[in-house]
Order: sequence, then C-alpha cells, then structure tokens
Amino acid sequence: MSQATQQGKPPVVTPVRVVIGLLLVAPFVAMLWVGSYAKVDPTFIGIPFFYWYQMLWVLISTALTVIAYLLWQSDQRARKGGDAK
Repeated sequence: MSQATQQGKPPVVTPVRVVIGLLLVAPFVAMLWVGSYAKVDPTFIGIPFFYWYQMLWVLISTALTVIAYLLWQSDQRARKGGDAK
C-alpha cells in the first residue's frame, strides 16, 4: 500500500503535479507523432531532419526530466513542511 493510503490521506492533485506530468508526457507525444518529423529537409550539418530531430529530443527529454524532478522535490518538501504544523 502507498503511504498516502496507510496514513488515511487521499492522493492530492496539485497544479505542480499536473505540470510534472505534462513535462514527462511531452517527449512521448513528440516521438509518437512521427508524421511531424518524417522528412529529410531541413538538414543540419548533412544530417537529415528525421535523425537530428530525434537526437535533439534526447537532450530536451533530459532537461524536462530534470525540471520535473526538481519540481517533485520542492513539492515533497512543501508537503512535509505543511504536515508539521
């Protein structure tokens, strides 16, 4: 069982958690929408768009995951600080 259920508190959906979810879903949506990047032009240093677009999303996904993690940590600190009252 989760800690929220054990403590008798229902899970909370906050705006921060919605943003975290969107940050984590964005790379999946971008990669699953193949029609948006299934083309050759524009090329970047001789690399077709299809390949460099996907490699760019590796970097973007990393940044979005780090941001989501930092938001999650601050949300957890805020929740624990609020319970101490």
